[in-house]
Amino acid sequence: MERPTRSELPPIPAKRYFTIGEVSELCAVKAHVLRYWEQEFTQLRPVKRRGNRRYYQHHEVLLIRRIRELLYEEGFTISGARQRLEHDADTVTESATASSPEPSLDVGRLRTEISAILKILG
Repeated sequence: MERPTRSELPPIPAKRYFTIGEVSELCAVKAHVLRYWEQEFTQLRPVKRRGNRRYYQHHEVLLIRRIRELLYEEGFTISGARQRLEHDADTVTESATASSPEPSLDVGRLRTEISAILKILG
C-alpha cells in the first residue's frame, strides 16, 4: 500500500482538539508511530487528560504532517528531520525579528504628551 502524499491527505476540520485516532487518519500515520514521534520530537506535546488520553491541537496536526513529509516524502532520518524543524523554527524567529524592529522609546516626547494630558485633565 502506498502512502498518500501531502496533497492527498484529508483537510483538517475546524476543531480545537483531536484524538490520536483522528490524527492518525488525518495524517496517514499509525497511532503507535505518533506515540513514538512524541518521544523523538520535543515540539510535539499533546494534552493528556483522563486515562492518559492524548488530545492534539491544530498546530500539532500540522507539525505531524510536516514530520511525516520530512520522513516519508523527503527521505530524512529522525535526527535529520529534528534538525530541519529546529532550523525552520530559527528561520521563522529571525525573519519575525527582522520584520518587526523594536520601537524606539522617546522619553522626552512621552513626558511632553503626559504633561499635556495632565493639563487637560486639570
